[in-house]
Amino acid sequence: MVTVMDGGMGRELIRRGAALRSGLWSAKALVDAPEIVLAVHRDFIAAGARIVTTNSYSCVPSYLGKTGEAHRYAELAGLSGQLAREAADGSAEPVLVAGSMPPLDESYRPDLVIDDSEARPIYAALARALEPHVDLFLCETMSCVRESRNAAEAALAAGIPRSIPVYVSWTLNEEPGTGLRSGESIQDAHAALADLPLAGFLFNCTHSDAIEAGIEQIGQLTDLPTGGCPNRFNVPKGFTLDGEVSVQAREDFEAEQFVLAAERFVDRGASFVGGCCGIGPEDIAALADRLSERAP
Repeated sequence: MVTVMDGGMGRELIRRGAALRSGLWSAKALVDAPEIVLAVHRDFIAAGARIVTTNSYSCVPSYLGKTGEAHRYAELAGLSGQLAREAADGSAEPVLVAGSMPPLDESYRPDLVIDDSEARPIYAALARALEPHVDLFLCETMSCVRESRNAAEAALAAGIPRSIPVYVSWTLNEEPGTGLRSGESIQDAHAALADLPLAGFLFNCTHSDAIEAGIEQIGQLTDLPTGGCPNRFNVPKGFTLDGEVSVQAREDFEAEQFVLAAERFVDRGASFVGGCCGIGPEDIAALADRLSERAP
């Protein structure tokens, strides 16, 4: 069985005028326009997504601190969980809520991953805030082993009372087969987390070709479910959200190319397929339609 996940919340909020490419980014909508966050969740569900991800990606002190609101990170993460839960519970179809456990500094930057002693209490607070509202935890866009372990351990601890499953989703180097953004191989990353009772492994916010290779590699290492959520952007070296280096949209990844990539993921064993940055409800609708045609 293949489950369709949602697409990129942040870029969709920007498109709707509820978030900025700098500052608080997607957390801005939680502060100023929570109704738009709810609407985006509902639109992804209407498109066919059966997992929606909480808008907690930028509910971290590093982003919120830009406007003096770092102390609100757990509060806003909890609100993101409430909104996703409301959208899921209002659906006529069964929909799960994934609690996003994001990088605590910049995405794609293993060199900026904060010290364990600082990261662990933040992740623990995020997980506790999300726990009442989620059906699973998704430690997403993890760029190195250390980052993914800190997030996963916190999610596992918070989820113990309800046995909430925890998935780790790594972001990969853009060149297929070259491992995580840190340079660590998929084999080494998997081995480093092998002692944790994880529910599965995904890859996200990466070129679709790299994800395809990653799914094939991880499938040789585990029988756990796997999946992929590609983005629509090329990520340059040195990227930061507020920096001068910006991501560039791919010109070769319209809805049909996205769907074809997702089909290749499924052919290589993926159980979960969805999208990341730049993948909107219309793309998820095209994917859901194609997968329904493939169903026996």
